[in-house]
Amino acid sequence: MEQKDETLWKIAKKRAHFKRHFFSYAVINVFLWAIWYFTDGYHGNEGGIPWPAWVTLGWGIGIAFNYSDAYHSYKDSGAEREYEKLKREQENKS
Repeated sequence: MEQKDETLWKIAKKRAHFKRHFFSYAVINVFLWAIWYFTDGYHGNEGGIPWPAWVTLGWGIGIAFNYSDAYHSYKDSGAEREYEKLKREQENKS
């Protein structure tokens, strides 16, 4: 069996988790908006913000952070930068 690259495996797990999270977000939000629409929400709304908007917005912020972590954090990891900095310092001392 092939040995997995630890960094790639970690990235793959984060991306798979994001995709599951986003799917749950989409399905549940469609369901909430349908409830609002069919229970006099759309027809009885008097200019206020529909209640599902708060769920969509709040959870959407979490989704955005999850996306950023899954697709962008490995490229610009603070720990990775520090490691490279320390490695260069060690090489310069030698």
